[in-house]
Amino acid sequence: MAELTKEYEIDTFVIGMPINMNGTKTQRAEITEKFIHKLHCQFPKIKVEEIDERLTTVAAHKTMNFLGIHKQEKKKVVDTISAVYILETYMNKIKNQN
Repeated sequence: MAELTKEYEIDTFVIGMPINMNGTKTQRAEITEKFIHKLHCQFPKIKVEEIDERLTTVAAHKTMNFLGIHKQEKKKVVDTISAVYILETYMNKIKNQN
């Protein structure tokens, strides 16, 4: 990871935060928070943005259904498509701040 941050001059990590539909944190959120803490410790100059990842998996499945992706392939790409939605949410957030 250190090599990637130097090679690509990364200034922000975008992390999906697993939150329940009622707004409470999931058990997975605790693990994510520990991961974020480690990122802060290892890369103190790099900003970490937490993005609510509720419904990203649902949106990913809708996208895959629309594209006609076969069931066997869905398991391989669902996390990637969800990550795209998380990044898109972040990009829209910073776009709207300007």
